[in-house]
Amino acid sequence: MTTVDSEILIQATDLVKDYPMGEGSYRALNGVDLTVRRGEFIAIMGPSGSGKSTLLHILGCLDTPSSGRYLLAGTPVHSLAPDELAGLRNREIGFIFQMFFLLPRSSAVENVELPLVYAKLPPSTRHHMALDALRFLNLETHAKHRPNQLSGGQRQQIAIARALVNKPSLILADEPTGNLDSVTSGNIMGLLKKLNEMGNTLILVTHEQDIAAYARRQVRIRDGKIVSDEVIRS
Repeated sequence: MTTVDSEILIQATDLVKDYPMGEGSYRALNGVDLTVRRGEFIAIMGPSGSGKSTLLHILGCLDTPSSGRYLLAGTPVHSLAPDELAGLRNREIGFIFQMFFLLPRSSAVENVELPLVYAKLPPSTRHHMALDALRFLNLETHAKHRPNQLSGGQRQQIAIARALVNKPSLILADEPTGNLDSVTSGNIMGLLKKLNEMGNTLILVTHEQDIAAYARRQVRIRDGKIVSDEVIRS
């Protein structure tokens, strides 16, 4: 009988991802192995085209590998049907993107509610949960503001509140400071570090060393393969 280690959140084995290109294909990932334990803060680094965003999309259930195995909290992601994949993604994962991806005509609280809408929670429940997430980030006074009424840093904080609102097992951040100035970037990374210290598991994709330095483990990828995996601090 196989014993499952409950502290292992991600177990990816020999992940390969091929994309059609003309009459052939392009291999974005070429045999990636990655284990992530609950509570880790990992930065995935690499040059443009290295495969780091492809890996993040697979880990986030936004894409599926061409071959290999991926277990998220013990669930075999690689074998799920699309509707099952969407359900797992909404339950277990919170996303933070460089471009924020906020709905421009919706208020901050309505944007934060979105994952709960997909989870089909009652309107009153999701509204209270969204307000709690905004309150946690000291943003409750901006609840009714639309994105164009907020600064870049505030918009990214709204996106972070949205990522946190369904209390996911995993938070994935794709270049979360890419559109922010250095001071605001430091504030956002300080917030992500605080979330990790509270027990949240974070995986961050970045090409900036000063941003990666906030993580406790750095994974470098090149040509679709992991070339180094180093614990920076425990």
